[in-house]
Amino acid sequence: MKELINNLKGDKGIWSFVMLLALISFMPVFSASANLVYVIGKGSTVGYLVKHLVHIFIGFGLIYLVHKIPYHYYRGLSKLLLPVVALLLVYTFMQGTVIDGANASRWIKVPFIGVTFQTSSLANIVLMIYVARYLAKMQDKPITFKSSVIELWGPVFIILALILPANFSTAALMFSMVSMLVFVGGYPLRYLGGVIGIGAAMLAIFILFALAFPKAMPNRVHTWMSRIENFTNTEEGEDQYQVEKAKIAIATGGVYGVGPGKSEQKNFLPQSSSDFIFAIIVEEYGLLGGLTVMFLYLMLFFRFLVSAHKAKSLFGKLLIVGLGFPIIFQALINMGVATELLPTTGQTLPLISSGGSSIWMTCISIGIIISVTKKEEEIAAEIKEKEDREAVLNQLIEEHILREKQKEEAEAAGIAEPAAYSVEDAANPMRAVMGK
Repeated sequence: MKELINNLKGDKGIWSFVMLLALISFMPVFSASANLVYVIGKGSTVGYLVKHLVHIFIGFGLIYLVHKIPYHYYRGLSKLLLPVVALLLVYTFMQGTVIDGANASRWIKVPFIGVTFQTSSLANIVLMIYVARYLAKMQDKPITFKSSVIELWGPVFIILALILPANFSTAALMFSMVSMLVFVGGYPLRYLGGVIGIGAAMLAIFILFALAFPKAMPNRVHTWMSRIENFTNTEEGEDQYQVEKAKIAIATGGVYGVGPGKSEQKNFLPQSSSDFIFAIIVEEYGLLGGLTVMFLYLMLFFRFLVSAHKAKSLFGKLLIVGLGFPIIFQALINMGVATELLPTTGQTLPLISSGGSSIWMTCISIGIIISVTKKEEEIAAEIKEKEDREAVLNQLIEEHILREKQKEEAEAAGIAEPAAYSVEDAANPMRAVMGK
């Protein structure tokens, strides 16, 4: 175990907080899975716990593998994967599967192994890396609106347009994070304002078209509207029902909670192990448990900020911002939905909610971030080693000069010469040290 820990390179703070969040997830997932077992009559609680353990184990395997790859390799990889992701999104749009009898047009089923996969999660990673690549490439070049529309915003809007009909919340989050990333990357504000205006106009046109011709293409516009309506009024509905149960769970938890596994609302919340798991955490572990989870996410956010500040290259800084910040914002959105601060979005709690692809994509993002911090540590270690060698060499040269001076003084006084110490010895620190 000690050897394994020593092999973990990169920011130790990020490793620590990610591991703590993963460890915290086991008890809530185990407890909340009772809803799927006793209400829906599917599987067993131990089976869901083992499944979640496997997902977490694979996720950390992905972090370990990805963080070993030098992060600059992702520059070219993002350009190659962007068309692949677009094709996957088209396939998802046309062939989205059904999970447990519910529409799941944002998911596809991987052939042969039967695992469902949310392609928008992969698209988010590839798109953020692509945007970071473009901004880093244009760091010392003038950016024109025309060229950026073709090379930057064209691919962004194509990816978002393929995600939007089935998953508005993910598309909106991705567009917000891309806008934040280009702002941090120095993209001209006057151009960014125009792009945001174009995006809002395109969204309005899509909504109007979907309302006028509802059967023209698969979309969830009516679902979006109903969620907003449920959020703004108290009429009964499926989303309002879930939010009310989540609020009851949070109120029941109090300060210290009812105890691990003793949640009652998990039997009534349809998404108790995924979208509304934060409510189960607060019910069982109280306000202290909820604040602990929030604290870990905020500390992870702080480590992202520190790592981005330390990164020497603009591409490295933008990778950390573009891949790390969405994880934190997604967590805050999930908590906001559970406490009715935001309308229902379907966003999971990263590293805690059950689900394979969401955990794996989050782990890939973290692996890339750690790869950036690992490279910066390697650079810092090389600089320190060089400084140490120079310090040793300077010390030996000073000693050589002192010996020469003593030799001259001894000769002038007619005293026997001290032990010889050549310039060659001073120029070879290792031999000089070993000789001493």
